[in-house]
Amino acid sequence: MTVLTVSRPKQAWYGESIGILILDASYPCIPGNVGNASTFPFPVRYEKVEGASIDRLLNQQDPELALPFIDAAQRLYNDGVRAITGACGFMALFQQEVAQSLDIPVFLSSLLQIPFIHQITGKKVGIITANATCLQPKHFTSTGINDDIPIVIAGMENQPEFRDAILYEKGSLDSRKIEQEVVTVVEILLKQNPDIGSILLECSDLPPYAHAIQAAVGIPVFDFITMINYVHTTLVRAPFSGFM
Repeated sequence: MTVLTVSRPKQAWYGESIGILILDASYPCIPGNVGNASTFPFPVRYEKVEGASIDRLLNQQDPELALPFIDAAQRLYNDGVRAITGACGFMALFQQEVAQSLDIPVFLSSLLQIPFIHQITGKKVGIITANATCLQPKHFTSTGINDDIPIVIAGMENQPEFRDAILYEKGSLDSRKIEQEVVTVVEILLKQNPDIGSILLECSDLPPYAHAIQAAVGIPVFDFITMINYVHTTLVRAPFSGFM
């Protein structure tokens, strides 16, 4: 019989590979959203970052949130997760601080995929964000994206259903309307930039619509879910089976 030992003194249960830092916000998180546990084919664990509202993270970009992020990440670590991600692309602001505070992988923002995406496509990356006016150079430098990588950005801040449901937290969400809104935003971006080779959905609320986007434009679509699934596979390797 295999002998197993406790690796973290405060860990009281096991079996969750990915820990997810989530905003102090309230709106419906449908399947496909990072904030919906049924999105994933494996167990995940959530931890709310107290005080990290949409306003403080996106609009104010408050540097004092660094400590609450680190504290929440430490709680996830103590609970036994093997890596920690985020549930908002704008968490990129604290990628370095959180990563330096822990001894496990930290990947807070979907933006981290951009260097990889550009390398495999060799073309411009189209980024769809919750609010383009809030996406600043620090979000890119914190995630290893330099000026040599060609990107173009489109935001959802002027789309009525997305804005009211997500950014203003009205308490309800019409998924069909948001799907139509984001597909339109992507189509306009591609019309203006026909040299785009891929789409990255920076916002964790947009993966539910990735299939509709790809059906409309026919190019690779990356998001939080592609990133989280990828990292998970590196943490929980399984033996191969087959025949010769």
